[in-house]
Amino acid sequence: MNVMVGKGATLPSSPGCLIDGVWEAGEGEEIVVVNPAKETVLHRLTGASIEQADRATAAARRSFFEGHWSRMAPRERSRRMHHLVDLFEARRQQFAELIVDEVGTPIRITHGLQIQFAIDVLRWFADKAADGPRGGFEELLNLHNQPILSASMLVREPAGVVAAITAYNNPLLLLGRKLGPALAAGCTIVVMPSPRAPLSTIAFMELLAEADLPKGTVNLVVGGVDVGRRLSESPDVDVVSFTGSHKVGAQVMRQASSTLKRVTLELGGKSPNIILPGADLSVAVPPSLLRFCLNSGQGCGCTTRTLVARQAYDEYVERSRDALGKLVVGDPRDEKTDLGPLIRAEQRDFVQGHVDRALAGGARIEAGNPKDRQQGYFVDPMVIGGITNDSEIAQTELFGPVGVVMPFDDIEEAIRIANTSSFGLNANIWGKTSEAIELARRIRSGTVTINGGGGMRPDVPWGGYGFSGLGREGGEDGFLEYLETKHIQWPLDGEPTKPFGTK
Repeated sequence: MNVMVGKGATLPSSPGCLIDGVWEAGEGEEIVVVNPAKETVLHRLTGASIEQADRATAAARRSFFEGHWSRMAPRERSRRMHHLVDLFEARRQQFAELIVDEVGTPIRITHGLQIQFAIDVLRWFADKAADGPRGGFEELLNLHNQPILSASMLVREPAGVVAAITAYNNPLLLLGRKLGPALAAGCTIVVMPSPRAPLSTIAFMELLAEADLPKGTVNLVVGGVDVGRRLSESPDVDVVSFTGSHKVGAQVMRQASSTLKRVTLELGGKSPNIILPGADLSVAVPPSLLRFCLNSGQGCGCTTRTLVARQAYDEYVERSRDALGKLVVGDPRDEKTDLGPLIRAEQRDFVQGHVDRALAGGARIEAGNPKDRQQGYFVDPMVIGGITNDSEIAQTELFGPVGVVMPFDDIEEAIRIANTSSFGLNANIWGKTSEAIELARRIRSGTVTINGGGGMRPDVPWGGYGFSGLGREGGEDGFLEYLETKHIQWPLDGEPTKPFGTK
């Protein structure tokens, strides 16, 4: 990374395509990367063409069957992966500044959410590359004696070529969640970052050669819808791992179905935040607000639907007003900033349009103080009340710092409201731990956090029900998404087994 622009981040010097170990300029449409806080052009590059996408998948497939990575000794794969993470970690400040400029995540939050957790995920999978998933890459089974004594083993092999398509909101974390398990499994990969924020991914790809990954192991194409479709449809791709909206995820499923490839989808959410009767609101409210405002609400796991016991509703509103009033919205390079901009003007307008329609329909702003800003794609955080769970704003994923609040009269009503959603990705519960655990079992969600939970963990699965996607990322479950399981069996008495029904 060695191109400086003003006082901003160090931009990657490489073009938008890495194919079979060689960097090359794209041959498709121009991609303009914008600084969302300043509304200025950060970088211009030419995206990949369809032909380049085809060459990238062909290179990944050729590399896979040549076996330089797929048949490499697991401990050597692990060593090289750790070297890659070392290189990444040594440049963490440069990557953080780049994400601040291309995504708008405040620098203070970027270091943890965008950088450290990406490092943690990659490290965890670098460790797993040495020993494999639970049971190992090879697992001997018990002997079997019907019809003769025989031995068996399970072999867990790399699934093949992976198309890893990531979203703009957490580019390096999402890359780590796909690249980590795919590399640990022995797969080869074609990475396609969001054209809205591709620069940190390009910069990461510049580390591959120094980490001594064989050419063709990881390839990169930066492109738009047509390139993504080509990857999803390609017969050279065995697994598509996609992060994005549920509407685009459905398109990816349809495109991949023609070749019956494996698809993992990490999609959206409209997650509940349940505050039980008797919960301490002084403890529950501040983190509840931060969990829908994090990264300016640009997160699939943001808990944007707060359900609070009716008798505590007024206190919740009052505490929300106080807490939101303390959040700093502004320059993401300022260490004091809590919320930065949204990624583009159209996203800001999408969020604001839903707020305006809700208010026109009788909703009210319970907390927050929206301001007009002269520069940047900002939306101030707010809590909307006076709505029902079937309203548009309560059911639509906005991807902005807007939460809704609804009262409930008993636990059964809270469960009913929480589960009345097309999504099922995440949930928060605040209250007595024993009661919250029982409630968590009844919430249809891939993750439930009680009383703030703990830190983000690379060893647990992330994914959801319904429109929130298919499969899991992270942990053992996420590792298995990139492995095929083969059964090998042989007789122990020297006599071949006869087919069923023969004498």
